[in-house]
Amino acid sequence: MSESTKTHKSHAPKALNFAVFICSTSRYEALQKGETPADPSGDAVESLLKKAGHNVLFRRLIADDKEMIEHAVKSVINNVGLDAAIFCGGTGVTQRDITIETVSPFLDKTLPGFGELFRHLSYKQIGSAALMSRAIAGVANGKALFCIPGSPNAVRISVELLICPEASHIVKHARE
Repeated sequence: MSESTKTHKSHAPKALNFAVFICSTSRYEALQKGETPADPSGDAVESLLKKAGHNVLFRRLIADDKEMIEHAVKSVINNVGLDAAIFCGGTGVTQRDITIETVSPFLDKTLPGFGELFRHLSYKQIGSAALMSRAIAGVANGKALFCIPGSPNAVRISVELLICPEASHIVKHARE
């Protein structure tokens, strides 16, 4: 790590306040029926963030629905108590996968390296199928937003190896 990166990271907040949104129509519909759907990816996101010393202020299960996702993004960028958000799921290539298209217009700046590194790390584990991942990250209103695939393995790669080590650094610069 370069000296300037070390200096920047030393001035970054140590613990961030996160919002976590699990984008899954099937799980959302089960929840609406009064069921308690299993959410291994959401559990992993929350566990990894807390293990890294961050706070999860809330976690919501939402449908793959443009209005619901837009509302979620607005709730993050307008909340002074939040520093970052993770949108987990809805990043594939099917017609219902709209998380990327819905979140992207809100980003002031994108971080192409996030998706590039995620696909590189995924490729090492799953091979050429990694090219179908559309993971993205960016900043909006001084907050870091991450859109990651919904599989537990993708969560581990993105949260443990990329988000936890860099989110504070990203937020520091986004607020300058």
